[in-house]
Amino acid sequence: MLRVDPGGDEEMMMMGIIKEEEDGEDSEEDEEDDYLLAATGEAGPEQHPPGRRGRRGREEKERTKVRERQRRAVTGRILAGLRRHGNYSLRVRADINEVVAALAREAGWVVLPDGTTFPSSSSSHSQVVTQLTSQLLACATASSAHQLYNRKIFCLLRGFKEEFFLAVNGRDRGRRHGITGGSFRSRLPRTRSTATLPPISILHLSLDLRDPMLTPPHPPLLLRLPQTPRPAMLVPVAAAAPPIPVSSSAAPAPQPLRSVVAVSPLAARPISRRAGHASSAYVAPPRAVPAEGTASPLLAVRVPRGEAEADDDDNAMDGGKQTGLATCPAPAVAPPRPPERDFAGTPYVPVYVMLPLNVVSLEGEVVDADALVGQLRVLKAAGVDGVMVDCWWGNVEAHRPQEYNWTGYRRLFHIIRELKLKLQVVMSFHECGGNVGDDVSIPLPDWVIEIGKSNPDIYFTDREGRRNTECLSWGIDKERVLQGRTAVEVYFDFMRSFRVEFDEYFEDGIISEIEVGLGACGELRYPSYAAKHGWKYPGIGEFQCYDRYLQKNLRRAAEARGHTIWARSPDNAGHYNSEPNNTGFFCDGGDYDSYYGRFFLNWYSQVLLDHADRVLMLARLAFEGSAIAVKVSGIHWWYKTASHAAELTAGFYNPCNRDGYAPIAQVLKKHGAALNFTCVELRTMDQHEVFPEALADPEGLVWQVLNAAWDAGIQVASENALPCYDRDGFNKTLENAKPRNDPDGRHLFGFTYLRLCSVLFERPNFMEFERFVKRMHGEAVLDLQA
Repeated sequence: MLRVDPGGDEEMMMMGIIKEEEDGEDSEEDEEDDYLLAATGEAGPEQHPPGRRGRRGREEKERTKVRERQRRAVTGRILAGLRRHGNYSLRVRADINEVVAALAREAGWVVLPDGTTFPSSSSSHSQVVTQLTSQLLACATASSAHQLYNRKIFCLLRGFKEEFFLAVNGRDRGRRHGITGGSFRSRLPRTRSTATLPPISILHLSLDLRDPMLTPPHPPLLLRLPQTPRPAMLVPVAAAAPPIPVSSSAAPAPQPLRSVVAVSPLAARPISRRAGHASSAYVAPPRAVPAEGTASPLLAVRVPRGEAEADDDDNAMDGGKQTGLATCPAPAVAPPRPPERDFAGTPYVPVYVMLPLNVVSLEGEVVDADALVGQLRVLKAAGVDGVMVDCWWGNVEAHRPQEYNWTGYRRLFHIIRELKLKLQVVMSFHECGGNVGDDVSIPLPDWVIEIGKSNPDIYFTDREGRRNTECLSWGIDKERVLQGRTAVEVYFDFMRSFRVEFDEYFEDGIISEIEVGLGACGELRYPSYAAKHGWKYPGIGEFQCYDRYLQKNLRRAAEARGHTIWARSPDNAGHYNSEPNNTGFFCDGGDYDSYYGRFFLNWYSQVLLDHADRVLMLARLAFEGSAIAVKVSGIHWWYKTASHAAELTAGFYNPCNRDGYAPIAQVLKKHGAALNFTCVELRTMDQHEVFPEALADPEGLVWQVLNAAWDAGIQVASENALPCYDRDGFNKTLENAKPRNDPDGRHLFGFTYLRLCSVLFERPNFMEFERFVKRMHGEAVLDLQA
């Protein structure tokens, strides 16, 4: 029953008949039938003679059993749908407590084994008010759809409480209760903005389903409507969590969220850093960096907020008026951490650390070699297995074709071998600079840039004709436009030269893996969300197939399909910063799922797969006998929409009705390559706190990609998308690296930490990192949070 503390005049109840499935004796089943009939009002003292009170005829009992079997079938289908489509780990006969706990965790709450539930971070009053008004209506609609027996809701909603009663129970019943009024829906806010909310007073809400599976009293609950295509769900939401103390010298004062600039696509999870000073200030939930702040505009970070600032923001969101929302004073301490899983005795997962991008200069020298040696010694003492190094095409083959300068890398590799560390080497065929975390600029080779001046179609091109010089278009993979060579021949010559130059490191096992760059940022994807072209998170990006080589490929594909009119790219797919539902192509029921849309997206993604197939075939020849890997980017924004627009523009044909990562896994399996996936440390709840409108779900994406790779029988490694120094981020990585209770014992075969820097070696940060390395290795730690 959803009720408000005393103070409301109208009484409305919502009662659902949900019951745990039990396989007991007939006597127990009879007791269940009695309980159900008593709860629904189908049996009562007035319906049976005094002598038969508490008993029913056989026929009525059979009808009750049929209804119960139907209910159990519905429950089973609901649980199966949650497991299959919602990534919920629910057993076959899960009870209501397990379902509610799973939904609470999906919403970002912490649920302890004893049932204690609390939020991970605080939320503003205006968000609570906005969610409540929309969710109450959703609850009323869902109750009708699921045929709840009695629907009466106690509420105190100033301004439209009568209309809410009518919306739930209908006007006929409203007249019997003496309630009339206008349209409830017309008074609800029509947008996500809290500025249009009517004044509301909310005291307290609790949920009581009158279910034999729930033992009263129940903890306080609010209704939360998840921003996802799934049906409305009920999940527990409690009072706002207290703020977390951090250093008072943190970031600049907060600004409204809409004033942010160029936020990282992967960085809706704030970069957290352990406080290193005794003096601390309270902070609000993660917010984007203001445009005028001193921190990087590409990253979302926590910013300090004083009490006065918080009050001002609350008043501003309420339009200068008090909402009447009952609040509780924030406690002086942070909520307890959830219990940590003990990884002692789990499989050994090697940990590598990515070296700085410019560790080797353009002149072929190791940058600050003495400091680097000291840092590597500390990493070795902490148990790190090795390091990852980018070998830049623009550094090595900078001036003339097939003239390679490996001097700087040979010096660096010698240092690493002397320290008895392993090496992962990246064949970086893209430029460095302009992406998140790029602090240096390393362009493509000079001779390639000269060719591009006379033939700009060697680069990826968007609809407006803007060229992206980050990497070469896949349309020239088989075109001899690079001084007599094709693009894949250029890549092969580079990889073969590296293999010959460092043969001894391969023979000694120092080089453990080669990661082959296949696109923008060294990842297998189109450069669909380039910041240099004005893209900002969470824009959907644009298709990158307008160079003449890819357009020629598209025309051939359309002719082979028998529809030459399809030899065009979509003209209603929006722009870099569009939202899916604002476009005719990506909106629900849009052209992406039409005959033409499916043809185009299949061709667009097939070009990506063909490029990977060609380059990996040559990489296998160049590095025969050595492990190779491919990095796949984690494009998690708009994952909770039907079209998955951001993934489509990047080349991953992964709408809600198709698995776009299984074909990629099959190509990698064909060439014996491993899959390296990013964003394993990101949490969905952090995305919702910073950018709820992005409908991001990194956890769901990671689950899908890892399972696609494991189902194909290939190895999976991972790396963090953003700098990570906090225990929560490390714990999330551990959970993904070693899934709990996996029946096949599957786990990651390696993890690469992004990236070596001075901040990592600050004492509190490095202690957390060293603790993380031990747990990845399956060692015991003494400070587990119980």
